[in-house]
Amino acid sequence: MATKALFNSVVNWFIKQRIDQIQNFMNHPVDTQKGVLFSQLYHAEDTAYGKQFGFRDISTIRDFQNQVPIVTYEDFEPYIERARRGERDVIWPGFIRHFAKSSGTTNAKSKFIPISYESLEECHYKAGKDLISIYANNHPENQLFTNKNLRLGGSAEIYESFNTKYGDLSAILIENLPFWVEITTIPSKKVSLMSEWETKLKAIVSEVKNQDVGSITGVPSWMMVLLQRVLNETEKASISELWPNMEVFFHGGISFKPYREQYRQLIGKDINYYEIYNASEGFFGIQDHSGSDELLLMLDYGIFYEFIPMDQFGSSNPKTLTLGEVEVGKNYALVISTNGGLWRYLIGDTVQFTSLNPFRIKISGRTKHYINAFGEELMIENVETALAKACTETNSSIKDFTGAPVYMKHGESGSHEWIFEFSKHPEDLEQFAAVFDETLKAVNSDYEAKRYNDMTLKKPVIHVARENLFYDWMSQRGKLGGQNKVPRLSNEREYIEPLLKMNS
Repeated sequence: MATKALFNSVVNWFIKQRIDQIQNFMNHPVDTQKGVLFSQLYHAEDTAYGKQFGFRDISTIRDFQNQVPIVTYEDFEPYIERARRGERDVIWPGFIRHFAKSSGTTNAKSKFIPISYESLEECHYKAGKDLISIYANNHPENQLFTNKNLRLGGSAEIYESFNTKYGDLSAILIENLPFWVEITTIPSKKVSLMSEWETKLKAIVSEVKNQDVGSITGVPSWMMVLLQRVLNETEKASISELWPNMEVFFHGGISFKPYREQYRQLIGKDINYYEIYNASEGFFGIQDHSGSDELLLMLDYGIFYEFIPMDQFGSSNPKTLTLGEVEVGKNYALVISTNGGLWRYLIGDTVQFTSLNPFRIKISGRTKHYINAFGEELMIENVETALAKACTETNSSIKDFTGAPVYMKHGESGSHEWIFEFSKHPEDLEQFAAVFDETLKAVNSDYEAKRYNDMTLKKPVIHVARENLFYDWMSQRGKLGGQNKVPRLSNEREYIEPLLKMNS
């Protein structure tokens, strides 16, 4: 009892210190970000990249924006490859040991994101501690340190070449975790680092079913697969029957909207849900209020943020804004410079600010995951809102989906084609389609204009997916688990066509 009391007092002291620091960057966001940028420029001025673009001569943010180009992964890949082959001081001082192999949802070619020691400690691990600090501060009655946390990562095999290591981000994080984390976390490192997904799922179920789990952490779609397997194995009616002390789900990677009601039924009681916004490139946001759908932008993780208004995106010289120049409600492409050695890097996400004091955001989509074949500018946020309403009104729930345009031909109007896999089928599919379409019109005026009298866009074409269609497709592509995601929207038909064939 004395040991537990001492442990709790140390934890509470740490939480208070960190909450004070978070409050400080909330109060001084612009100065915090400026400090982050110039600290990084100073550290990297003698790297190959720093010398090429004159980091030593940069004295203002405007200098930085004028001298350093905005890059995609394809632009930056030659520098990353030099670092991955063991060359020192290319994009960040010293030797970068680890590279996170991306899921490649927007590009068939694998990406290798540099994970420096600083980004590992001062970004990814710091964020994990902050998540616990914020949650514990909001819920002083929590029992996080009494019960186990169930984590679910992706393919956890680490590969080595050129004296550097690469693998899924979750593998890198698990491999380097401090020993004390393993005391409160399941499954064991041995099971977590298993590479074959189905074998790993069985091992996880075997290891966790008799534990007292109080919190779970992972991507909603994959965690749902695991929890359903646990229920099947234990023959329990709900997760709360098996784990009565379950109190919170820390989730990220994909939108939680389509899964919220399914989790309520699966768990069997109300728990807390806290969203995070992280990627291989860095950890960006944490839900800091219980029940909120906004994410506090974390400003002291060694990441300098810039934002491209979407009406400028794709132009040869887009206007880029800093934190003090953004507006609420507008879509921005996210540009980051990190302590992992990424410089003015287009991550591929779009965000909207919901608040400027403090700076809170929502993830609104992907720069490549949208449909704008006819000027409709349909973003994932629009689709998720429409799906939520359609499901509510037809007593149904969505498991997975994807959509793409059907282009005009032979003088006919175009349309959007959708594949929906339901975990609970709608009572009336035609009503579901109608509510989905009408809600898209209500939330997106460009879509509504293109749908007027079916002149440009006809009503949506909807296919009902067979059970486990998306799971089988992801398995076929070797992309089960972790941060691998089903591409929700695309301006092309490269995802929907093979799914339609598998569904026929």
